Amino acid sequence: MDNNNDLDRRLDFMKMDPATRAHLRDIKAIIASSLPGALEDFYQQISTFPETRRFFSDQRHVASAKSRQEAHWDTISSAQFDGQYVRAVTTVGETHARIGLEPRWYIGGYALVLEALVHAVVKARWPKHRFGGGRGASADKVAAELGALAKATLLDMDFAISVYLEAAEEARKRAEAEVLNSERASVAESLGAGLAALAGGDLTYRLPDTLPSEYARLRGDFNSALSTLEQTMSAVVGAATSIGASSEEIAQASDDLSRRTEQQAASLEETAAALDEITSTVKTTADGATQAGKVVAEATQQANRSGEVVRQAVGAMGEIEQSSRQIGQIIGVIDEIAFQTNLLALNAGVEAARAGDAGKGFAVVASEVRALAQRSAEAAKEIKSLIMASSSQVESGVALVGETGSALQSIVTKIEEIDGVIRNIAASSKEQATGLAEVNTAVNQMDQVVQQNAAMVEQATAATQSLKGETLEMVQLVQQFRTSAAGDGGAQGDRGQIRRTPLPARTARAGRAGGAATALRLAEVPQDSWEEF
Repeated sequence: MDNNNDLDRRLDFMKMDPATRAHLRDIKAIIASSLPGALEDFYQQISTFPETRRFFSDQRHVASAKSRQEAHWDTISSAQFDGQYVRAVTTVGETHARIGLEPRWYIGGYALVLEALVHAVVKARWPKHRFGGGRGASADKVAAELGALAKATLLDMDFAISVYLEAAEEARKRAEAEVLNSERASVAESLGAGLAALAGGDLTYRLPDTLPSEYARLRGDFNSALSTLEQTMSAVVGAATSIGASSEEIAQASDDLSRRTEQQAASLEETAAALDEITSTVKTTADGATQAGKVVAEATQQANRSGEVVRQAVGAMGEIEQSSRQIGQIIGVIDEIAFQTNLLALNAGVEAARAGDAGKGFAVVASEVRALAQRSAEAAKEIKSLIMASSSQVESGVALVGETGSALQSIVTKIEEIDGVIRNIAASSKEQATGLAEVNTAVNQMDQVVQQNAAMVEQATAATQSLKGETLEMVQLVQQFRTSAAGDGGAQGDRGQIRRTPLPARTARAGRAGGAATALRLAEVPQDSWEEF
């Protein structure tokens, strides 16, 4: 803003016209003569209040301030409201703002000075004698002069306070900017420390409570995120540890399963070979049983034929026995004939003997016939005894042949039973051979499956070992994060802890335009600048 234009606007508004300025210049001498006393009373009043006394270090400082005040009032009473005046009053306002002199003290001080000046003007313009000569100034003139004095005082006060407020506002903005920058720096530092801790694997870091309230949500969200991440990572650590233990157990179980599978495969292979042999043996037994059945069938047929032959032999022996009985009967007849012949020969011999010599030849014949008859009788007896013996033997033979037939019949029956048993054995052997062949096929399939399982178990074992290694690597990676559960003894135990820099307490914001909150400390302000007061 152009201060000269602004001054002109102020002068125009309060009607600080040439006439008013002239009235102000008319009382310049009065102001100059009464100003030292007024300033003396003013600084005396300042010394009685601690709030204002603290702005002056000694009497030299006060004297310097008085001198500048007199020079400034000389400009005012001269009605020289120009650029130099603007610069002077601007310096006053900026000085007040810089040192923290609140407007109430400035206004109060002007009230005291203005009171003294008004009193001096009234006293000077008041009639000297109550009666008679020495008339004073007219009431209008006095009013115009006092009005000009009031306008000049208020103009100076307004300009200085406006500058003060502008400077205070700028100071407030600078203070707010500094506070905001400080807050941002503190937040950035704290957040950077948190991110550094997170980058270092420390999940136990939390943003402190010293952050400004405006960043409470950021702090809460960050701490909540880290807390959730810590819980998740703790769960991951636990799960990874469990997976590692489980993978170790799985690897051990896979190794055991692999060994048992190999043993089972070898046993199944041996079982398959034994079953092959048993199958071959049972098949051979079945073939032998079938062959034995054929042989038994042939033996049965032979036994049946032998039985038939025995029955025929029994019949023939019966016929021989019958023939022997008939021969015996014939022999008996022959024996009777021999006996009769012998009797006839005996009678013939008797008759030949009776005949004498005529009968000698007949006697010889009779003797021969008798001898023949005797031999025939003897032969018949022998034949009869032989036939009797033969009949007895034939009877024995018939009995033996009958027994042989019964035995053969019993043998045929047993052979038939044996044939049935052998047929059953052959059928069972065939069924066993078929069942063993199926079992052998199943065992061979099992052997193949077990071999495949063994290969798959080896692959599973290799995969489990790989999983075990990857799990161990994952556990090592996860254990790089430090959690509250792990503590200092965890994977981060020997890690250097990330230094947590506490944030400074938040600087109070400037809450109003004026006041000491927007001012700098007195010690920071050069004391010579008070001379502008």
